[in-house]
Amino acid sequence: MGSVLVSSLNWGLGHATRDIPIIHELKKKGHDVTIAACGNALAALQREFPDCRFIDFPDYPAPYSSGSLFLPKFCAYLPVMLRALAQERRTLQHILARDRYNLIISDTRLGVYSDRVPSLFITHQIHFHFPALIWPVELFALLLNRVLHTKFDHVIVPDNPPGPGSLAGKLSRPLLSSSLRHIYYAGILATARRMDVAEDLDYLIIISGPEPQRTIFEQTLLPQLHDLSGSKMVLLGSPNHHTVTCPDPDTTIRSYVDTEEKIALLNRARFVICRSGYTTMMELAEVQKRHGLFVPTPGQTEQEYLSSYYQRKGWFLSQSQYRISLARDVAAALPFAGFPVMPSTAKNVSTLYEEVLAAYVE
Repeated sequence: MGSVLVSSLNWGLGHATRDIPIIHELKKKGHDVTIAACGNALAALQREFPDCRFIDFPDYPAPYSSGSLFLPKFCAYLPVMLRALAQERRTLQHILARDRYNLIISDTRLGVYSDRVPSLFITHQIHFHFPALIWPVELFALLLNRVLHTKFDHVIVPDNPPGPGSLAGKLSRPLLSSSLRHIYYAGILATARRMDVAEDLDYLIIISGPEPQRTIFEQTLLPQLHDLSGSKMVLLGSPNHHTVTCPDPDTTIRSYVDTEEKIALLNRARFVICRSGYTTMMELAEVQKRHGLFVPTPGQTEQEYLSSYYQRKGWFLSQSQYRISLARDVAAALPFAGFPVMPSTAKNVSTLYEEVLAAYVE
């Protein structure tokens, strides 16, 4: 059986999370998997796969901002990221000099590829989204993306093919149709799974995002929870969080829950309030949630685009963090239809293995 190197980006846990089904499938088929990551992504994958071999492999600093200045800070970070990318290439060469691999799978790490080892790239962002005022930057980024992706044998997109059922919208759609030959649309890849349980939790509120926006989101929502009647569960997404006073007797606040408990809560919830990060969107599509309210992280153009796209499609309501009123917005969100039913992760990852991965590792 083949040996596979999987490397996930550590910008939030979304990249590591969507790689979990792929790693499980590879291990199920008997392949030896080495995981190269850093920070929280490395820690999360170590908890999920304690029997795998791990390499602490630093990636790039995340250009997050305390306000809506993500784009300017991102541009200022480019020189830092280019230096980190060069270091990433050098580190990979050392890794490949020590061990032999049949396949490299890189989740959004542009420097993790080899001319000697087949290399696959995972991303849902073929097409970056920028404000309309700077559309030339978006065009440049799209063309640059196309050039960088040619370093890999395949680009695996965790989305349905372009069309009415696309979960990522224009983000997963290439500029030129000729690029489609290089892209494999794998469908959604989520750790969550649909469970046959009663929806006995009225509201699940998931607080997430980079600091300080995670704390700002918490401070915005918690005082408004008493405006919602029914049972409420708040996940703070902060394992080392301080004790928080519950705003009313119907609210339970947890600083952190493990993967299995989060999956159960997603299935039990009638209504979900959360950020519009793409991994979370795949989870909601997987468990077939119909009711929710999305609050994109300010300044993160991807989340802002996705939540706006879903609202235009009539799937979910989007609201700015600066204008949110829970009682008003939850009522306004109820008529929305939710995501259409999509092929499950279990089916998608099995097909991905048979149609792409097996050719390299068997």
